[in-house]
Amino acid sequence: MTNPLASGSLNGKSALVTGSSRGIGADTVGLFAEAGARVVINFRDKEARAAKIRDGIVSAGGEAIIVGADLTNPDDVRRMFTDAEAAFGKLNILVMNASGGMETSMGENYAMRLNRDAQVTLLTTAIPHLAEGARVVFVTSHQAHFIRTTPTMPEYEPVALSKRAGEDALRDMIDELATKNIEFVVVSGDMIEGTITATLLNRVNPGAIEARKQAAGRLYNVAEFAAEIALAAIEPVPADHTRLVGDTSDFTG
Repeated sequence: MTNPLASGSLNGKSALVTGSSRGIGADTVGLFAEAGARVVINFRDKEARAAKIRDGIVSAGGEAIIVGADLTNPDDVRRMFTDAEAAFGKLNILVMNASGGMETSMGENYAMRLNRDAQVTLLTTAIPHLAEGARVVFVTSHQAHFIRTTPTMPEYEPVALSKRAGEDALRDMIDELATKNIEFVVVSGDMIEGTITATLLNRVNPGAIEARKQAAGRLYNVAEFAAEIALAAIEPVPADHTRLVGDTSDFTG
């Protein structure tokens, strides 16, 4: 995986990526570590995977810790940020990557509890632990970002609606963040090959990935999308706070 961040460009900085024990989050936290950041790897129940990522970063000369936290549990979230600041000081980068909602065993309204309510709690709790000039990156999908104007697959609609609700709720906090000199940017990507969500969608709707690939021309893979998220953490914030990754023609007309 090619790192778009210059070696040493994040020396002295610290970053926390939610849901970073695998997939996009794992690749993103790895890119930050390669650029010199001290990183916090968050997991819900995949401690062994998180520990393996931490050990790889440490063995390469980096600094990393793992912190288990269920983002729908406010006590877990408070502890996560307390532990992060105790280890590395105030955070310079927070990537809000963890999401879900297609699980069948997490109780009623889980998509909304995780993708909206927990995200608001996460950012509200994070604010005192963010450094001056910190950057917050919220990760979403085109299928969610454009759900108000472009229908998505029925199987994904509850997730899309909840992620859009979460994005809207976080955008309502932009003015408050600005008073504390904290920047906010949304990264929206098309369907990403190799993710758990894409795999689940293709399972309940066979051919979904191939159909989207045909419509878009190509789909980003996990490593490519992680690189875009990493760039969003350091590049100037777009005027509308949105970084669109991949084809949007089917969503914007």
